[in-house]
Amino acid sequence: MNSNSGLKLECMAIGSLPHENLEDAMALVKKCFANVPFWPQLVKINKNEDMIVQFLEMMPSFFYDNDKCYLETESEQFFEDIEQFFLDYEEIRSDINSSSLEKYAISKDYSIAFPLFLETIREFEPKFAKGQIVGPFTLATTLVDKYGKCAIYDETLREIIVKTLTLKALWQINQIKITSPSTVPVIFIDEPSISQLGTSAFVGISSEEVVLMFKDICDAIKDNGALAAIHCCGKCDWRLPIDAGVNIINLDAYDFAQSLSLYVDDLIPYLKNGGKIAWGVVPTLNSEVLTNINLDELILVFERAVKYLTNKGIDEKLVIENSIITPSCGAGALDISLAEKAMILTHQLSESLKERY
Repeated sequence: MNSNSGLKLECMAIGSLPHENLEDAMALVKKCFANVPFWPQLVKINKNEDMIVQFLEMMPSFFYDNDKCYLETESEQFFEDIEQFFLDYEEIRSDINSSSLEKYAISKDYSIAFPLFLETIREFEPKFAKGQIVGPFTLATTLVDKYGKCAIYDETLREIIVKTLTLKALWQINQIKITSPSTVPVIFIDEPSISQLGTSAFVGISSEEVVLMFKDICDAIKDNGALAAIHCCGKCDWRLPIDAGVNIINLDAYDFAQSLSLYVDDLIPYLKNGGKIAWGVVPTLNSEVLTNINLDELILVFERAVKYLTNKGIDEKLVIENSIITPSCGAGALDISLAEKAMILTHQLSESLKERY
């Protein structure tokens, strides 16, 4: 995990912004996240930028019918697509520079911001740059087959989802590296639904199966010189992403910081091996709280979050050296002024903590 040195108390964003103007959104990225720029998901501009829809381009088994989307593995079209898809996947995993990778690009129809994101990287040549994909568990528990059965329960569909998301991650890594060879890509795997694993909603899905889904994607990301992160804004069994080999775990530290201390036995070796905790300190999931909060209060939130771990015997220096600052979740559901406040506070908190520590 050597390539993630230099992230101490750096700030990152999660993904979505509510802006209806691309230039305004990218100006905010440059203002607050010049050290680790990201490409914002702008669903107010294009509904295809929804975190689920955005990564479905070129996924075999995905079909539209009368404005309804579903997965199916029985059509002639599927059998034609799947053979080539698996050939492409193996070729790209062997060589990220394969020309086949461009088939699985995130096109302008699905991300209006990505070209300007690359221009920002070209301009700043940052040490790190952040991309994202939706998590495989979240996607596989959202999509259904034509009979209404969740894709997570179909082994073939699950494999297709994992491989498609892997290709989307690799395409971003390749684009970032082509634009700035010295920049380390950081790919966030956004997994809001993982908090439901183990509940009655998903009986029969084992933790081991989910770890393997994560691991396949994380291994591909890390094999190609990038860092893998998992974001969950609810309660999460953080042993799962740690077991899958992620470099960064990102939690809602405003509401759920204490829950991380349940996994202290896993966190100590994780942090000693260079794993990072991205603390989602700035509360983007509660407009009223965000409206009234200030920087001094956020510093206290961060310090309290760290103390939950140090009280369990983890060395404070080890935690601080491996801490990153983020909002608690995406800002796409906020109004623009509040979203901008959240991004500015995230940047200010990062700068304040760098001075303090």
